[in-house]
Amino acid sequence: MKAFFEMWQQFELIQTLVKNDLKSRYAGSFFGLVWAFAQPVLTILVFWYVFELGFRTAPVNEVRFILWFIPAYIPWVYFQDAVIGTAGCLREYSYLVKKIKFPVHVPPAVKILSSLVIHSFFIVFMIVIFLLYRYPVPALVIQLVYYMSAMTFFLAGLGLLMSAIAVFMKDFTQIINILLQLGFFMIPVFWNVTDMKPEVVMALKINPVFYIVQGYRDSLLDGVAFWEHPLYTVYFWSVSGILFAAGAGLFQTSRKHFADLI
Repeated sequence: MKAFFEMWQQFELIQTLVKNDLKSRYAGSFFGLVWAFAQPVLTILVFWYVFELGFRTAPVNEVRFILWFIPAYIPWVYFQDAVIGTAGCLREYSYLVKKIKFPVHVPPAVKILSSLVIHSFFIVFMIVIFLLYRYPVPALVIQLVYYMSAMTFFLAGLGLLMSAIAVFMKDFTQIINILLQLGFFMIPVFWNVTDMKPEVVMALKINPVFYIVQGYRDSLLDGVAFWEHPLYTVYFWSVSGILFAAGAGLFQTSRKHFADLI
């Protein structure tokens, strides 16, 4: 909890660094910050062209493929962007971390919140797509705020853990990139849980990101509230709480070595 309160106390500093991070991500490029949105949008357009116009894929659970795909893909982009950012954040901000009075827990929070700002744009983008297809946006769309918050808390613990490990393992970011490529196929972005054997689905649900991705679909397509599967909700928050405690603990015990190793 100490790490959480320290982040809250540094909110103004974090806010300033988030703005700078968004500006500097693509500094010097012609389109600048537009590139942060271009890749996911282009991916969605490619899938729309290939599966909607090319293969003319049949609706999934009576929902057009692209409308079924986007609610799962958007939270995955948030997760992926935040994970990659936090894994190398202490080295990226080494010029600040090496200062004696700089709060070293700030860089992971900055990367997560930068990704959250971009994700917020994609939430609006997703709803616009649904409206363009004249698909009724349910009242449970408000539940996306809950799942965004849940993902952010999960990323907070994971970010503290990964940023600390990355200081001691220079190849850690490359390992993370490989794991993300594998992880993409371990959550229900491309496949439908109703087509899987129950025991397979139960095994895949061990991954907390499954809870978030499926939650986005539940909110926009299936009309399922998070309290309708209470055991899985308790499981997610329990794992996230343990992860945050572990990440904060490792970060706290390792922080004295950061300035010497980055």
